[in-house]
Amino acid sequence: MNKIIREFREFAFKGNVIDMAVGVLIGSAFSGMVTSLVNDLFTPLLALLTGSVDFSHWVVPLGSGADAPRLAIGSFVQTVVNFLIVAVCIFAMVKFINRLKRPAPKTAPRLCPYCRGEIAAEATRCPHCTSHLE
Repeated sequence: MNKIIREFREFAFKGNVIDMAVGVLIGSAFSGMVTSLVNDLFTPLLALLTGSVDFSHWVVPLGSGADAPRLAIGSFVQTVVNFLIVAVCIFAMVKFINRLKRPAPKTAPRLCPYCRGEIAAEATRCPHCTSHLE
């Protein structure tokens, strides 16, 4: 029993599991933020621009009578429109967040002291002039 507990503890507290848990929590918060952005900002603006068009009532009856099956085409169209709105919002937010990130500092390339060609940091011989490097 101690062996199982020890193995579980090693698994549960690995860096990858903790990182994944943090990612899930942040993703959940991000999802709430995107949902609010779409529902509270973009959907009312879209309704204002389109005159509150609601596709969800479009149906195609597949027979006659009150109990006839119906294709809910409008519901599908509304779902596709909602997906596109959410996708555009996520794209815009990720683009904005990426702009806020600092670029990685650029390091000067290593140059061969003989031919001045650019070489890899780990190289022991220049690929351009084949000189031995320190």
